[in-house]
Amino acid sequence: MAGVATVAVLAGCGGLEVQSTGGSGETSKPDSASVSDARKKLARLSVKGRAPKTGFDRDKFGPAWSDVDHNGCDTRNDILKRDLVDEKFKAGTHDCIVLTGTLHDPYSGKTINFRRGQDTSTDVQIDHLIPLSDAWQKGAQQWSADKRKQFANDPLNLLAVDGPLNGQKSDSDAATWLPPRKAYRCAYIARQIEVKAKYAVWVTSAEKNAMETILADC
Repeated sequence: MAGVATVAVLAGCGGLEVQSTGGSGETSKPDSASVSDARKKLARLSVKGRAPKTGFDRDKFGPAWSDVDHNGCDTRNDILKRDLVDEKFKAGTHDCIVLTGTLHDPYSGKTINFRRGQDTSTDVQIDHLIPLSDAWQKGAQQWSADKRKQFANDPLNLLAVDGPLNGQKSDSDAATWLPPRKAYRCAYIARQIEVKAKYAVWVTSAEKNAMETILADC
């Protein structure tokens, strides 16, 4: 079983601090200082229209789930290990490949029993809080290949969640999709802003308005 993990990785001084409980994705509401910081970061983000999706390809962000931190585990298993509890690992993988575990899904509030397998692995998926195609239309087209690979594998932008909800979200931004579990929306928006500030991803006016509305109730 993994120890208590931090769901939202701190992105420098003054970064968002939202911690998990027992290594799961069930996070607490951001404190007032974190919400204030999110509002300030949101105010500094560039506001532009969405660029065309022309040229977008998942491969532009590097191979899926690369081992960017060179710890011997791919990014998907790193996030499963961080966000699940009561994990069991494949023998001989140095506690890398997660076979089973329990997810307290932050998006729905459901408890999901994860089991690795062809027909079951997709029950838990790894969500990019800022979807790759959305980032592509808001600045990532101009990035280097290395920066895009870093973005796609940054733990700050990744969260283990309910698979069907991740499919429902697809490449939506905050203006068109929010977690159905309202208690998580403050943390979700604050963390999206943290990612956007870290990588200088812009927002649309509708997206910014949606983020401001959520933060106003935090």
